[in-house]
Amino acid sequence: MMQPEAIKDLIEQGLPECHAQVEGDGAHFQAVIVSPAFEGKLPIARQRLVNSVLQERFDSGELHALSMRTLTPEQWQKEQG
Repeated sequence: MMQPEAIKDLIEQGLPECHAQVEGDGAHFQAVIVSPAFEGKLPIARQRLVNSVLQERFDSGELHALSMRTLTPEQWQKEQG
């Protein structure tokens, strides 16, 4: 069973200049992920990018479900207003 902090670390190590916030109960997780790697990408492409970082964990069944919001730094700044 994965912990939110472990998922956060994997995402941040796998995406350049990324910041992630992850919460969850051990089976289902929610993440807010901010990365300049998302610039110019549609939401599905952003999600695929994150999934590729975590693919090994999904394949092994260690990670079951992750819902995510993917934002560029500019989008994050606007939300923080």
